Amino acid sequence: MLPDTDRPTRFAASPEGGGVRLAFAGRLDAAAVARLWPEATRAVRPGQPLILDLSGLSGLDTAGAVLLLRLERHAGEARWEGPAEPALRAMLDRTRQALLVPPPAPPPRLPWLGLLGRATLRRGEGLLGQLAFLGEAVIAGLGTLRRPWRLRASEVLRHLDEAGLRAFPLALLLGVLIGLILAFQSSVPMRQFGAEVFIPMLVGISLLRELGPLMAAVILAGRTGSAYAAELGTMTVNEEVDALRVMGIEPIAWLVLPRVLAAMLVMPVLALVLNLAGLVGMGGVMATLGFPPVAVVNQLREALSLGDLLGGLFKAAVFGLAIGFIGCRAGLAAGRGPRAVGDAATAAVVGGIVGIVVLDGVFAVLFFRLGL
Repeated sequence: MLPDTDRPTRFAASPEGGGVRLAFAGRLDAAAVARLWPEATRAVRPGQPLILDLSGLSGLDTAGAVLLLRLERHAGEARWEGPAEPALRAMLDRTRQALLVPPPAPPPRLPWLGLLGRATLRRGEGLLGQLAFLGEAVIAGLGTLRRPWRLRASEVLRHLDEAGLRAFPLALLLGVLIGLILAFQSSVPMRQFGAEVFIPMLVGISLLRELGPLMAAVILAGRTGSAYAAELGTMTVNEEVDALRVMGIEPIAWLVLPRVLAAMLVMPVLALVLNLAGLVGMGGVMATLGFPPVAVVNQLREALSLGDLLGGLFKAAVFGLAIGFIGCRAGLAAGRGPRAVGDAATAAVVGGIVGIVVLDGVFAVLFFRLGL
């Protein structure tokens, strides 16, 4: 803003020589331009001669210079009178030169092969970022093993409560419903062969080896994975994570490890709760079919082994570890816009579910090859 005085801005339009004379006096700044722009532009007709009398100007900023140059362009022929101050003329000249610079040309459109290559590079960069995050987490975990007092036990307990205890009602409800559904659906074809007595075997093996850990992982991804991403994403948007780095505190050890450890510890418990609830639901269906509880228990003892239970609980712990990593990674990788937190939560849920399905397929092949 060039030197000015406190005189109010004045504007007058008068006919002269078949055109119009616009006289400005006072300070032509952004506030004055916002007030005078409609009136000044209406006073100028396209193709009409224009006289811009700036002899009374005492101050001018870039907004005022843009208004004057817009009036000059709008008119057919423009003549300037003043301004008297050399600094004001210099401001007009600089603004005119800035407006003459053409906008940057849009980048050329890539062919389909280029688009495919760019998408591949971006996907590769994302994969490298995930691997780097995993490496940082492993290094932070090893450092915590050497210095266990750095792990905040209070945070681990808090996340155990939020991810575990508060998810028990949902796990119980889903477990009972899954047991009911499996028992009812399997009773229809087995009745044709008189094999209804084997329903506990089918439901028990399905729950302990596959459905229990998988459904518990879906619950954890929907509840806890999205919560991790939303909480850490909010901290990232508010630059709290950057503040921790400035203070010399490693965010991975401070924020990620307690959440990942809690998710890994709580998943076997959730899977066990869901398994027990599913067996109870299946037992209710068997009771309606006329089988006593003793027969159901005997079938379960014959079909199930401790290895089935331990294998399912091990899978659940690995699922919890993956969900914790994916949720924390999505939160710390959140952007800065208004949709950053929502996008991070969505990425955590989708990535968590896809991750546990892929891991479940890997475990299925591995257990088959090992004969487990």
